[in-house]
Amino acid sequence: MTDTHPASPASQSGGGPSPSLENLLHETRAFPPSEEFAAQANATADLYTAAREDRLGFWAEQANTLLTWKTPFTETLDWSGAPVARWFADGTLNAAYNAVDRHVEAGHGDRVAFHFEGEPGDTRTVTYADLQREVSKAANALTELGVRTGDRVVVYMPMLIESVVAMLACARIGAPHSVVFGGFSADALRSRIADAEAKLVITADGGYRKGAPSALKPAVDAALAGEGAGTVEKVLVVRRTEQDVDWTDGRDVWWHDAVDGASDQHEPVWVEAEHPLFILYTSGTTGKPKGILHTTGGYLTQTAYTHKNVFDLKPESDVYWCSADIGWVTGHSYIVYGPLTNGATQVLYEGTPDTPHKGRWWELVEKYKVSIFYTAPTAIRACMKWGDDIPAGFDLSSLRLLGSVGEPINPEAWMWYREHIGGGQAPIVDTWWQTETGAIMISPLPGVTATKPGSAQVPLPGIAADVVDDEANVVPNGSGGYLVLSEPWPSMLRGIWGDLERYKETYWSRYEGLYFAGDGAKKDDDGDIWLLGRVDDVMNVSGHRLSTTEIESALVSNDIVAEAAVVGAADETTGQAVVAFVILRGEHADRAATDDGAAEVQTELRNHVAKEIGPIAKPKRILVVPELPKTRSGKIMRRLLRDIAEDRQVGDATTLADSTVMDKIAAGLKAPAAQED
Repeated sequence: MTDTHPASPASQSGGGPSPSLENLLHETRAFPPSEEFAAQANATADLYTAAREDRLGFWAEQANTLLTWKTPFTETLDWSGAPVARWFADGTLNAAYNAVDRHVEAGHGDRVAFHFEGEPGDTRTVTYADLQREVSKAANALTELGVRTGDRVVVYMPMLIESVVAMLACARIGAPHSVVFGGFSADALRSRIADAEAKLVITADGGYRKGAPSALKPAVDAALAGEGAGTVEKVLVVRRTEQDVDWTDGRDVWWHDAVDGASDQHEPVWVEAEHPLFILYTSGTTGKPKGILHTTGGYLTQTAYTHKNVFDLKPESDVYWCSADIGWVTGHSYIVYGPLTNGATQVLYEGTPDTPHKGRWWELVEKYKVSIFYTAPTAIRACMKWGDDIPAGFDLSSLRLLGSVGEPINPEAWMWYREHIGGGQAPIVDTWWQTETGAIMISPLPGVTATKPGSAQVPLPGIAADVVDDEANVVPNGSGGYLVLSEPWPSMLRGIWGDLERYKETYWSRYEGLYFAGDGAKKDDDGDIWLLGRVDDVMNVSGHRLSTTEIESALVSNDIVAEAAVVGAADETTGQAVVAFVILRGEHADRAATDDGAAEVQTELRNHVAKEIGPIAKPKRILVVPELPKTRSGKIMRRLLRDIAEDRQVGDATTLADSTVMDKIAAGLKAPAAQED
């Protein structure tokens, strides 16, 4: 899954006769599902057949089977207003009812919805009956505070049970929510409040992060003091850390005062399927925020369908854990709406994977007997760097399926995940999707697909995706190009909030009638799809269009490398030169401490890339660094690395999780340029 900032492929091509994107790295390992797993799997190959024979009938069946409708729909898709789709439009339903109430009514009220674990070690177990009461009380409280159907509510929260309750309470009354990641600044929060014209903000005094309280309420106060946030009438505040907070009488209200005493009886507001469910602003945008709009019926259908089949969920027995934050779309789709609609039991964890120790995640897997685990490649590579012995110290035998999300996963990280977390047995589903797509689009089906390390593989049944060249021709197997979606899908964005023309220009103007995802991709000899990262990250070296992802994967496949980031730097001779920043694994960390050692590492890794991919992909410089610049969501900020590679002043680094990282990197930049071959 990626946030989307598409650039025109044509503008990246350099004007030469080179192919759309070089296909250089080859991976031949494959792991078919075990007979035991395939025999019990939710998804079978018949899904592909059914979707191919009658795609709209297939989606109608998913909507009717997986959701409860107040008013049944009679029309599956209206595409007459393309590129704005209307799915199941004449049906009515409620997202919170589907996620909570119907499970209680079916006799599953005692099933655990969440095992909450706070970073300090406090715990809370919430059943579906508990969740129904809490969501109903919160819905009544929001109504009492003046929120009505259609009003927008901004949620700026840590990972708490109340955060999920807040989202569901908004859905229950038909008030679209806009969750803003708790790591964003007051300015970022203000711009999102202003764009959505929010009526109410739900926040907390703070949350726990890396062993200490991290304040949130001051950012809300600062955001509301600025221009453009004047639509906010109330601020609802959860008490979590007991930090002192400034208080505005008449505006600020404690959650416990408003919610705890409210009635736990509430009739959901039944809305049309196309009623807005949420707005989510993509991270990394510049200028006016880009609010991705998702509606109710189609979004719930595809999140439930993908969660059931991609993760092979058995709600009666599985314990599912997605490590994402609710501030990102992964948290929306695969913590809140998909899993709860399917009646799943989940782990919800407040903190970071290395607090109070680097085995914290695996400790929780052992404690709660987690059977399905979904996380990001950046986290997997961090665990690789920390060492194999850490997960080996915990009983991970409960895990039966693993998932990857957020960016392409390096084959060696995939293999490490399989061996050291999955015990060499658990299937891995490498999922591609975006904030804009709403739900998973390309992924193996774990009981059907022979999985390949590093490949998202094939579009899911009901999804039409392919790889095309600059002229929109489908590329043959073995070639690279650009990922597009050629048919509407239920969970697709319905537009950019308040800006239909920007929606059309951003996603639909590059190719006639095709959604351009902004990602490079290739098809292997079997036709399986490999994601190659953002088009913005493609390098043009001597007329060859190279993917940063492939070179990073080649570097990480060397035993001494834990993580790598590659950028293209301006070069007078080749147009761009490949510059790599690498973190060495713990036992090799001192090898580059001397000039001779750094030169030796550089030679070894350059030769390794040449062997894995070819001489054209050899990095001109390889810089050994202690850390890489990452946002709180784990995304590598290659823009800052490009500044260093081109000897420019480093740009704005305020969104980094650790603002000192760039200083650490700059302090160690002594590596020479490699000798030309």
